[in-house]
Parts: sequence; C-alpha cells; structure tokens
Amino acid sequence: MPETSVIVVSAVCVFDAAGRLLTVRKRGTDKFMHPGGKPEPGETAAEAASRELAEEVGINVAPHELKPLGVWLAAAANEAATDIEATVFTAPGHWEAHPSAEIAEIRWLDMEDEHPDDLAPLLTDHILPLLSASES
Repeated sequence: MPETSVIVVSAVCVFDAAGRLLTVRKRGTDKFMHPGGKPEPGETAAEAASRELAEEVGINVAPHELKPLGVWLAAAANEAATDIEATVFTAPGHWEAHPSAEIAEIRWLDMEDEHPDDLAPLLTDHILPLLSASES
C-alpha cells in the first residue's frame, strides 16, 4: 500500500450578505475549495489564513479576528496520495471577493441548494456537514 503524504494548510470560511460560502478554484485544477494555503516558515495557522485570504481574494482580516472552526484531516483535492491537515477559520462579517494570485475562479455556494460535485473533500466531508448541522 503506497504511503500517503500530509500537507499542512490553513483555510477560511467566508460568507457574503446572502449567507453563501465562498469557494475558489485554483488555476490548473478542477475542484472548488476554501481560500487558503500552506503556512510560510514561522507563520501561525491564523497568520497563514489571513495572508492567503488577502492574496487570493482580496479580503483583509487580521489573524486575531479569525474564529477557529476546527482542524481536520482530508484527502487533498488536487494531489494524488496526499492528505491535508487543515486548520479552518471563519472570517467575521460579510464579504465580497475578487480572484487574484493563483485563483482562476470564485463561486459562492448557497448552503440551502444541492451541492455541486466539484467540491474538495474537506468541504464535502467535514465543513458542509458541520455548517448544515449548526443551521438546524
């Protein structure tokens, strides 16, 4: 059985005024996921999440303003035989986003609608069930 590698990432749940969740698709990939990415050396998970959010979608939230949601292990969306260990935060308030850096496309996900089949495993297996449960 091949060994699975693990990549540490930070990600952020961002909502708009309609309560939709922001998802992004990076260039050269086909799965939508949270904005986020790998921490740089010496960065905390919150610092990485804050930096990635600004770089990828132009949303500026200070690291101390991000609310921790949890830490999950999930299959990486775009890398074979790889898992991600994701520290996920929620950004306070409501936002607009604009794709930049390596982001090819953004999509706001209506929490009430059926979810598309092009979402990353972290979203489908962990975050969406958690958010749906908290709404009921």
